[in-house]
Amino acid sequence: MPNDRLITPVILSGGSGTRLWPMSLPERPKQFLPLTSEATMFEATVARCGDRTRFAEPMVVASARHVDLIETQLGPCPATLILEPVARNTAPAIALAALLAPPEAPLLVMPSDHVIADQAAFDAAVDTALPFVRDGWLATFGIAPDGPETGYGYIKIGDALGTGINRVERFVEKPNRERAEAMIASGDHVWNGGIFLFCADAYLRALASFAPAMLDAARASIAGARRDGRHIYPDAASFAASPSDSIDYAVMERAERVAVVPVAMGWSDVGSWDALHTLGKDAKGDAHHGEVIAIDTSHCLFKSDGIRISAVGVSDLIVVASGNDVLILPRGQSQDVKRIVEALKNRP
Repeated sequence: MPNDRLITPVILSGGSGTRLWPMSLPERPKQFLPLTSEATMFEATVARCGDRTRFAEPMVVASARHVDLIETQLGPCPATLILEPVARNTAPAIALAALLAPPEAPLLVMPSDHVIADQAAFDAAVDTALPFVRDGWLATFGIAPDGPETGYGYIKIGDALGTGINRVERFVEKPNRERAEAMIASGDHVWNGGIFLFCADAYLRALASFAPAMLDAARASIAGARRDGRHIYPDAASFAASPSDSIDYAVMERAERVAVVPVAMGWSDVGSWDALHTLGKDAKGDAHHGEVIAIDTSHCLFKSDGIRISAVGVSDLIVVASGNDVLILPRGQSQDVKRIVEALKNRP
């Protein structure tokens, strides 16, 4: 179990990654795929907190259906696996980990499907937040924006608490383009990257204040949990009774002592094929992965894990081939993948 003198990584791995269909599927979502490097994003997240002088062994909160994938990709890294019987969003998932951790243990909550290119900047941001977290603050990390992205929430930076850390003035929902441009121009907004640091007892106190039914359900599910070695299976009926809500809505937007560390660390949530294109494009704006022949193309993403993709004289396309499925759409419209996923669900 975690050591309260070290930071305990809490790796959230319950997402389904449907925006990266056809490669990301419910049985093997994007965090378990080698999309941005030879390592999967789950493996990279585990490695990010591998220094045992700083970090305790991780706690992984995930769907029970992915236990074999997780065990394989953890490799020799020991970890506690908290296997959710049903999905209830991030706030209850984190509550399970907080209830199993020592009360004063700092918990570094990280989604398993993000890319962070600058490890040193990430480590420095964690170090900046840690003294405040040990004093009871709930901290988040604000990603330095590189454009008026409308797919992310934002954080308005408030008064300085210390060097490199500020009070959160407010959280901002995903804006329209005009508002996003205004926030970027103001210079006092950052993207909400969904990474958090706080002590277990501080998070549980916040839940007791703002979401007591959620805390009660999490406690009951842990009290009735089945344990199999390092695998913990919370009681299904108790956990299903929990309200479903994100940590942002349930806690962070309502608590008083919330801090933000602005940081540029090469972050991406790889939330779409357009995002993957941006991460890997060459001087012509192309990004090619797998068996690809591309002649006179520009600003395209071609990605295959099997059959060859061949293209001549096209631009601004996304083409992804996986198994028996091929996805083709204009670059810039990859959020429309969800329409295909819905159409597939409705097919007889």
